[in-house]
Amino acid sequence: MNLPLSLTINGVRREIVLDDPRVTLLDLLRERLDLTGTKKGCDRGQCGACTILVDGRRINSCLALAVSHDGAEITTIEGVGRGGELHPVQAAFIAHDGFQCGFCTPGQIMSGIGMIQEGQAGDDPERVRECMSGNLCRCGAYQGITEAVLEAQSNMTATKQRRSA
Repeated sequence: MNLPLSLTINGVRREIVLDDPRVTLLDLLRERLDLTGTKKGCDRGQCGACTILVDGRRINSCLALAVSHDGAEITTIEGVGRGGELHPVQAAFIAHDGFQCGFCTPGQIMSGIGMIQEGQAGDDPERVRECMSGNLCRCGAYQGITEAVLEAQSNMTATKQRRSA
């Protein structure tokens, strides 16, 4: 059984043919498209290491069947920087030591970007922690992660205001 699928991944239109309807977005990205920045942690939707953006909303890619997202626009960690420049959330993670071993970092960054795009970040650390609670860090870098998301939110808001002024 061949299942044709059309996805826009990190701005590039991809025509894919799946031979199994059970392929998750995570496995498609990692195993077929060599986009290995999205991590396979628990493979049960509990750790958030596989967080990506689908049509601008964050999801756990290990729980999403690829065939269910035909026509979707997908952004992975590989697609957030532009022209060699880090995304503001990536830069803030570096500035605030928002990572230790780095395994969860791509999912944390994607969740932070999604939360900011969804307008949920605000300026309250507790709100950020709550919205990021689906992303686990075994090293306990939560303080730096929270500070990074808050700083990125602030910087992105200031940049947007300067551009519209």
